Amino acid sequence: MFLIRYLFLGAALVAHAAAGDLPFTQVPAEFAGQFSPGKSPLEFKSGRQVKNAADWRERRAEILADWHQIMGAWPEVIGKPKIEVLETTKRDDGVTQRKVRVEIAPGQTGDGYLLLPSNEGRRPAVFVPFYDPETSAGISGKLMRDFAWQLARRGFVTLSIGSPGGDARKPVLAAGTQCQPLSYLGYICANMWNALASLPEVDAARIGVVGHSYGGKWSLFGSCLWEKYACAVWSDPGIVFDETRGSINYQEPWYLGLDPAMTRKPGLISAESPRTGAYKTLVEKGHDLQELHALMAPRPFLVSGGAEDPPKRWRALNHAIAVNALLGFNDRVAMTNRKEHSPDVESNEQIYRFFEYWLKP
Repeated sequence: MFLIRYLFLGAALVAHAAAGDLPFTQVPAEFAGQFSPGKSPLEFKSGRQVKNAADWRERRAEILADWHQIMGAWPEVIGKPKIEVLETTKRDDGVTQRKVRVEIAPGQTGDGYLLLPSNEGRRPAVFVPFYDPETSAGISGKLMRDFAWQLARRGFVTLSIGSPGGDARKPVLAAGTQCQPLSYLGYICANMWNALASLPEVDAARIGVVGHSYGGKWSLFGSCLWEKYACAVWSDPGIVFDETRGSINYQEPWYLGLDPAMTRKPGLISAESPRTGAYKTLVEKGHDLQELHALMAPRPFLVSGGAEDPPKRWRALNHAIAVNALLGFNDRVAMTNRKEHSPDVESNEQIYRFFEYWLKP
């Protein structure tokens, strides 16, 4: 049954692509024209409306400045991060696996895997962050989260790394870093784009990023804050602040709630465990993640939604759709949905086809 669904889905996506329209970009009728609350990406802080592309460039810069000011400034992005090859092996599917040590920040490295497909020439590439690189590279045996390996088998160069320092709840930031941990993950995304772009096997104009859950938050912030990513997939990260959901936990100190004055008890917001750090400031000032989604425009992105990102999230995505429409682009915002948080065969096939559609010539 899984194989039949896999083949049917692939054929359907190819048919859509041949017809010139990408599936999963149609807003359901029940959510059409509805917008999630919070600051509109198309309205300046002064109240002035964004009316054209020039206005949008100005407003985009304003959004970026606000978020970086609240979350803390990044260290300087590394122009060409060092990549040390520790070991090279050939996998049965023809993929060359290089265990690498990558410079993720000044004075800080992370071990991971660079997977090179057998096809020749400059190829599209995808950065795949997660708790550990072995899962993404298909080494740990955890099915449905091996995005890097599956994409390499389809002709993509992939780079996988894990949490800085090895523990997602206790991230190790480079000395002197002042930004929030989740913003720091976005900073690492910027450096990993530069690492991939420096490789002779990679076409720098065709680099994407994908992550699931924790990796989904990582890829969301990285792709939105670093505009050189050509496209992105966020697998069920929670694409809005939602304090009713335990897994949409942007308030935690390992994401946006780091606060030198206090460390909150993990869990939902309560009187005993209040908002802290940048998260507290963002919420009090009316910010939400639709502002970051809009920074992707006109770059395409897919929300591979599960338990945390059900169809009602179209209300948030309608903001990004409106920005794209202002710029003259359609079908750049996509969402698929499944019941469970975990990826499945169908949702993963949708992810891989999305990258094939946007990154392959």
